[in-house]
Amino acid sequence: MDSLKVSVPRLAYSSREIRDIGLRDAGPMQTRDNLPMQPALHRYTAFATDPKGGNPAGVWIGDALPDASEMQRVAAEVGYSETAFVAPARGLRRTVRYYSPEAEIAFCGHATIATGVIIGKDCGAGTYRLSTRVGEVPVAVRQREGQWEAALTSVEPRHEPAPPALVAGAIGTLGWSARDLDPAIPPVRAYAGVWHLVLAVTTFERLAALDYDFARLKALMLADGLATLQLIWRERWDLFHSRNPFPVGGVVEDPATGAGAAALGGYLRDANLLTPPATIVIRQGEAMGRPSRLVVDIPVSGGIVVSGNAVPMEE
Repeated sequence: MDSLKVSVPRLAYSSREIRDIGLRDAGPMQTRDNLPMQPALHRYTAFATDPKGGNPAGVWIGDALPDASEMQRVAAEVGYSETAFVAPARGLRRTVRYYSPEAEIAFCGHATIATGVIIGKDCGAGTYRLSTRVGEVPVAVRQREGQWEAALTSVEPRHEPAPPALVAGAIGTLGWSARDLDPAIPPVRAYAGVWHLVLAVTTFERLAALDYDFARLKALMLADGLATLQLIWRERWDLFHSRNPFPVGGVVEDPATGAGAAALGGYLRDANLLTPPATIVIRQGEAMGRPSRLVVDIPVSGGIVVSGNAVPMEE
């Protein structure tokens, strides 16, 4: 692949900007006669400004969450890799649950970005605090140059060496060999809300030739508690290309994976593979025809900030 000249967009938020946004009260959602809001189901794509790019997500917003069986039914009907369910319908603090077409997911980054943009458009710029299964996730939302964007701050990331048997099983399912792996970025299990197996390869061509046995990889990932595989190729220190198989959610591949981006950022920092503070860009989804751009702001400590736009899906 020819070297790509990619300028890092000014999308990442500094800690001061997030703090300043948080000082502005977003205010309540306006409803006629202050009556309870009827639940609404939105379809947005995250980490893109074009409806044909990014990762689609369903976002259900209402005054109270449905029961688990109803959330699962809706998520299966929507059919996207994840649907977020958000309640209440107004306020700076909300509860969020995430469902794939097959099961509840503890945390989902792209659905969180879509949620933030939808709330921001309805209620105004500000910092919204989302209570998830894995802890509180602040989401700073603002409008810039006519586009709405959101920045989530992950829970504290962590990583651990990937067991050799897990790595061997994964690369065997992918049709890779140990020679394909980049020794400068060793395989790890990485976490920023859910667990991912990070595998870095030495060439773009290896990453581009993705093919795997769906059932076999799904069984391997379920046995290890993995949400996705974070398969990456580093073009330069601040630019990564990623592909993320997601068979445990019933999806062959994710076009953008915010939780995986946060986990990767935490790994790079905590393993001293870059010097924080730093900002990296992850390009994902291009092989699927849904190009996505994830901006990852890596502070010296604490949660990783993942930023992106979101727009409505085309009807």
